[in-house]
Amino acid sequence: MNTQPLHISLPVLGEFANLKSFFSCIDKQSYQNFRVYVCVNQYESWWNKPEKKHYCLDNTRSLEFLNSLYRDDLIIIDKSTRGRGWPEKKGGVGWARKMLMDAISVENEEGIIVSMDADTHYPENYLQEIVTYFEHNPGKTGLSIPYYHPLENNETDRQILRYEIYMRYYALNMLRIENPYNFTALGSAIAIPLWAYRKIGGMTPVKSGEDFYLLQKLVKTGSLGQWINTVAYPSARLSDRVLFGTGPALIKGVKGNWSSYPLYPAQIFDLIKQTYELFPGLFEKEMETSMTSFLKKQLGTDDLWEPLRKNYRDRQNFIKACVNKVDGLRILQFLRYNNSDSFSENEGVLKDYLVTYFNQLLDDRLKSILDQLDFTHTPVQKLDLIRKFLYDQEMKLRKKMEIS
Repeated sequence: MNTQPLHISLPVLGEFANLKSFFSCIDKQSYQNFRVYVCVNQYESWWNKPEKKHYCLDNTRSLEFLNSLYRDDLIIIDKSTRGRGWPEKKGGVGWARKMLMDAISVENEEGIIVSMDADTHYPENYLQEIVTYFEHNPGKTGLSIPYYHPLENNETDRQILRYEIYMRYYALNMLRIENPYNFTALGSAIAIPLWAYRKIGGMTPVKSGEDFYLLQKLVKTGSLGQWINTVAYPSARLSDRVLFGTGPALIKGVKGNWSSYPLYPAQIFDLIKQTYELFPGLFEKEMETSMTSFLKKQLGTDDLWEPLRKNYRDRQNFIKACVNKVDGLRILQFLRYNNSDSFSENEGVLKDYLVTYFNQLLDDRLKSILDQLDFTHTPVQKLDLIRKFLYDQEMKLRKKMEIS
């Protein structure tokens, strides 16, 4: 019987309404060898901001609830009570996750950090599947766990479907071109062995977007897992608690502003693949790549590869250095750089992609939906069919990548 200890990392900000159901959820898990580390947090200045003080009061209730549980497996970090909140230049969910994971790393010699959120539902097999995965894949530096947003039958359904279609379309293209940065960053659905967390030097302290940078560091250090036989179910709610992520995306979406979440034409992803395929040859000589002009401008240098040749004398390490240089952030910046005039053509981009790569799998109903697709007016039920199709194809590719 596997007794691998799990260390649940749970940042809490305005989550009082969700905490009871969260603990009920984890207490129903089939695997019970875990401890829960909770960081109740917000900025200290919010106590004096009328528009933010409700978060402080909610956090006070959360602390009262957590302290009333009297659980031996619960560790509470208070970054919320007056005098203990974050300073303006050092705070947010990124700092909360870092503080939690650092505390776990200091207090425990071994085990797996499981990053979770209080507003996410986890099936009863969730923790067991994580343990089983790392038991069979001990060398993996981490695990980006499948996710699926349940619909709430309210006004946010259209927005969450649009946002999830954006995320799945991005992931599918990155999986298609076999790029190592093909993960989807959700802080509520990540698991990391403690040895890997220490190897990458811990989490990068940023206000938000911390899940993206964490997974990127894990990719640069080793191999990131992408598929297990369970799914995290995050809630879809409007929220201004963080700068990036689902909540802010939905707030923009309600206003009709999806300019930050375009569907990039598949051809741009092909340019990334072409560049990666030239890395072996760049070890021998200079060559123009599809990303050369962008990288020179972005990095402020005309000498992209020679410093890497000097530092990495064998081809394999040179290629790895190129992959680390042209990382997930650079790829996203390149996509945006090449897509400045395409924000209004998302529906056409999605249709072209699906017809090109999945035409034989599209039934007549899906083809009809794509022919008339309008993210603003197409019925939610039809958008959900597209989401489900993308989900199924993504899961197939994630699983295939694990097996290969």
